[in-house]
Amino acid sequence: MRNLTKAQEDAELAFIITAIYLKRQQRDIIRPFKTVLSESMNPDHMRLAALLLSDDLNDATNQSLARNIFKRFPGNHAFRFLHLVFAREFNDFEEAAKHQAVIDEALAKGNVEILRKDNPFYHLHWCGNEDFNRYATIGTTPLNQERVALRRSQPHTWSNKIRIGYMSSDFWDRHATMKLLQRILELHDKDRFEVTLFCHTGPEYLKHNETDRSRWGRIVDIHGFSDQAVLAVVREHNIDIMVDLKGHTSGSRATAFNQPLAPVHVGWLGFPGSTVNIDLDYVIGDHSVLPDVAKPFYHEKFCRLPESYQPNDPMHRPKPRPVTREQLGLPEDAFIFASFNGNRKITPEVVNSWCRILKRAPNSVLWLMANSPRNQANLSKHFQTAGISPKRIIFCPRAPYEDHISRQQAADLGIDTFPVNGHTTTSEQLWGGLPVLTVKGTNFASRVSESLLKAIDLPELVASDLQAYEDLAVELAQNPARIAEYKAHLKEQRYIAPLFDAERFCHHLEQAYEIMAERARQRLAPEHMDIPALPPRTAPFAAE
Repeated sequence: MRNLTKAQEDAELAFIITAIYLKRQQRDIIRPFKTVLSESMNPDHMRLAALLLSDDLNDATNQSLARNIFKRFPGNHAFRFLHLVFAREFNDFEEAAKHQAVIDEALAKGNVEILRKDNPFYHLHWCGNEDFNRYATIGTTPLNQERVALRRSQPHTWSNKIRIGYMSSDFWDRHATMKLLQRILELHDKDRFEVTLFCHTGPEYLKHNETDRSRWGRIVDIHGFSDQAVLAVVREHNIDIMVDLKGHTSGSRATAFNQPLAPVHVGWLGFPGSTVNIDLDYVIGDHSVLPDVAKPFYHEKFCRLPESYQPNDPMHRPKPRPVTREQLGLPEDAFIFASFNGNRKITPEVVNSWCRILKRAPNSVLWLMANSPRNQANLSKHFQTAGISPKRIIFCPRAPYEDHISRQQAADLGIDTFPVNGHTTTSEQLWGGLPVLTVKGTNFASRVSESLLKAIDLPELVASDLQAYEDLAVELAQNPARIAEYKAHLKEQRYIAPLFDAERFCHHLEQAYEIMAERARQRLAPEHMDIPALPPRTAPFAAE
C-alpha cells in the first residue's frame, strides 16, 4: 500500500466517489450532481463509497470497484463489510468466512463499534442479534432529538379527513411491495382518509407498470428531488401522517424523514427492523416480529397490529394453476424440500443445516432457486463438499410471477432461511399452497415467517430452535399424510384466515392511523399501541 497523507487519501477517495455518483447520475436514480459535489467532499469518503457500491450488487463495475477499493484500503472495515456483501450475494462461503472471522474476533473482544461500518440492510443478512443490529449505521448520521421535538410541536392544520402520505420507490405493480400493498391502498376509506403517494420510482421501472396507479391514491412525483425539495412538496399537501415504506433498503429516501414532513412519521413494511438514525415516531409490526423484549432496541414506538404486520393482496395476485412435477422436471417419488428465497439469505449455517436434513431424509431432494450461474456453482460446490450428491439438488431459475405462484405447489415443504426469513416469498408460498417450515427468530427479520404462519393458523411449523427445525423437517419428510393435511388447510384457509384478508387488515391499519393522529392532535408524545382484532370471520371474504 502506498504511503499517502490523509489529504491525499481523501482526494483519491473523493475522485472515486465522484466517478460512482456520475455513473448513478447517468442511470437517473439519485439526487442532482450539485448535491454530489458537496457530499463527496465529506471527510468520511470511505463510508459513502461503501454505501454507493452496495446500491447494485449485480453491476459488474460495482463488483470490480468494491474488490479493488478493499485491496487498496485493506484496513478499512467499511470496505471489508462491503466486500462481504458481495461475497454473500453470490454464496462465496469460503471468501465470506475468511473476512467474517475478523469481524467475529472484534465482536468477541466487545468491539461493537466495528458494526457502525456495516450497511444496516445487509447487516441483517448475517446478524440476528437485535442488540447488535442497532449499531449498523453506515450511511446515516445521528438523529437530532431537538429537531424531532421541533417537528412534533410545529403548528399544523387538521381537517375532517386524515391525510396519509406514503413514500416509496416501489410504486409499480411488479414490485414485491405492491404485490402486498396495492389492495390495501384501494380499500382505504375515502370518506375518512385522503391518500397521497410520494413516488420516487425510476422511469426504468414505471415503463413496466400495467396498473392504473390512480386507484392507489394521488400520485406526486418526487423522483430526483433533493431532501429540501421533498420537504417543500410534502408540506404543500399538508400531510398528517407520513409513512416511509423503504427504511434502509436500496432506493430509499428515508433521510427526508429527518426533516419536519408531518406531525407523525411512521416506518412500515420495507425494512424489517429499527430504521436507525431516522426520525420515525412509530414502527408498524405485530406481536411476533415486535415482541416486548425488542423494545429496548428501537427508538420508534411499537404500533402492533393484531395478526400480521404484512398486508397481502388476494384480488390482484394470481391464483395457483394446476401443475405437475413432470412438467417441471421434478422427481415423482421423492420428498421435495424447496427454497425460493433470495440467495443472499442462504448463510453457511442455513446450508449446513439443509445438508444435515438431506442426510437424515435419504429419499428427499432440495429444489433451490439460483439467482445466477455463479450462485449455482458456489452452492453446488458447498453441497458436494458436504457429501450431498448433485442429483439431490435441483436448481431452478426465477420464473414469471404467474408461473412461480403455480410451480410452488409441486414441492412438499418450503424450508426457510435465517436470520432473514422469506418475507413476501413466504406469503407467496402459503398462497400457492406450500407449507413452510421456519425456526423461531431473534430479531424482526428472522420472525417474519412466524408472523405469517400464525396468521394462517399454522404455528406448529415454527420450530423452537435449529435442532427442532431439522428434526421436524426430517419427521415431515417421512410423513406424507401430514403434508397433505397442511396443504388442505392452506387451501381451506386462503379466503378466511387473516393472512390474505386485505379488508380486515385495512380496518386494523386505519384504526392505528386514527390513534396516531388523535395523539398528535392532542400534542401527546408517541406511545406504544396494540390494535385490537376484529371478531374472527365465520365465512370466506372471497369466493374461490
